[in-house]
Amino acid sequence: MCRNIKTLRPPVTPRADEDDFRAAALQYVRKVSGFRAPAAHNREAFDRAVDAVAEATARLLAELEVRGSHARAVEAVG
Repeated sequence: MCRNIKTLRPPVTPRADEDDFRAAALQYVRKVSGFRAPAAHNREAFDRAVDAVAEATARLLAELEVRGSHARAVEAVG
């Protein structure tokens, strides 16, 4: 179902920020819900879902460990 979601960043680039997390979450919730913009009566649920996905994304990226020489090279530059 979500195979058309774009990768927002490669795993070893400089760190993503809150704006990146929110953009990815919004894209995901739109895709899953089928709504680009929810009706007023669904706005609160939509916004809560975006917040939850953004939080999960931040947690995931904070916990990922990328191994390999390329990753170390990027960390040394960044």
